[in-house]
Amino acid sequence: MAAGCSSYSRTEKAQTQISFGSSVARRGLWREAAFRFQKAIEKEPNNARAHNNLAVALEAEGEFARALAEYKRALELDPKDTYIRRNYARFAEFYTSYTRTTGKATGGS
Repeated sequence: MAAGCSSYSRTEKAQTQISFGSSVARRGLWREAAFRFQKAIEKEPNNARAHNNLAVALEAEGEFARALAEYKRALELDPKDTYIRRNYARFAEFYTSYTRTTGKATGGS
């Protein structure tokens, strides 16, 4: 294994998946980020930050209805997390406007 990959060698841990997902998200690789956050959720279904991060990635990919469901799940798991609350509020404002303007409930074609 290459030395640069060693920090992601323990893929059985949710936090490793979250870290890797965040890293690729910063490079705009949203599909890979969503995959990693989903893997983290499979390992820790009650991880609010993993649900929030998946929502952000889905939003970036235009999967708005799925993003909404993930934001709501993240808030349900940790309603006091101000970071999650801020993300949800920003998205809810956008999504309301989007659905009102386009008549679409999803961002897909």
